[in-house]
Amino acid sequence: MIWQCRKKSFDLSQRVLVMGILNVTPDSFSDGGKYVDPDLALARALEMENEGADIIDLGGESSRPESKPVPEETEMNRVVPVVQRIRAKSDIAISVDTRKASVARAALAVGADIVNDISALRHDPQMAEVAAQANAGVVLMHMQGTPETMQDQPDYKDIVADISEFLRDRIEFAMSCGIAADSIALDPGIGFGKTAEHNLTILREMNRFNDLGRPVLSGPSRKSFLRYVLFGDNYPDNWPTSPQIAHGTSAALTASILNGAGIIRVHDVAEAWSLIQTGWSLR
Repeated sequence: MIWQCRKKSFDLSQRVLVMGILNVTPDSFSDGGKYVDPDLALARALEMENEGADIIDLGGESSRPESKPVPEETEMNRVVPVVQRIRAKSDIAISVDTRKASVARAALAVGADIVNDISALRHDPQMAEVAAQANAGVVLMHMQGTPETMQDQPDYKDIVADISEFLRDRIEFAMSCGIAADSIALDPGIGFGKTAEHNLTILREMNRFNDLGRPVLSGPSRKSFLRYVLFGDNYPDNWPTSPQIAHGTSAALTASILNGAGIIRVHDVAEAWSLIQTGWSLR
């Protein structure tokens, strides 16, 4: 299966792709503040590329539970200078994790390749047009509610069937706006409006999303559902970066690979490569 992202073409029949997470926010749940300086963000992007990342996913607005939206000018000022710096040093694919068409447009203008929209083109009515005009790759993600409300008693009849129906509808919408089918990837949205059991069900049944005919992205890295699986209510203050969470992330990523994910979105790129080498060979 091919995922076309502007001039970059990824053949997912060859192996799983690694998308490295680069948050340029002061408040992301596990690494907020580490890369707000554009030069530090550039250094981390190049480090992830050397570790084997295929894509750098750059986010300027935290989407952790209960997070508040930031003004578009603030998000743009965080994201665009980093895209410019990365593109000046590297040809690696750059994804921009944003719900705002203005941010996506500015990032694409200076060299980004992919729009990773957690709202699946619902938040900003201009987003689909921006992505289509740029021939950008697009990630359509499922989220119940918004980051502010998504963990307020999430509920589903059949979580995999419900998410599949949502994503099928969003594929049709994207294509109706001029986005090519082969530019679309899908994210079931682990951690976005789901309980721990919902997330575990998604991991177990991820191969069902492949029936939609587009690459599936899995993003369980350091997510809070892992802390409940591993610690219950007695989790440590440093849980996002604890060794146990790293091990839980590895297990969740391995399950994703074995169950058909074509893209894994990770904080720890080097570790992800060892999982791919094992998990891909077992598929």
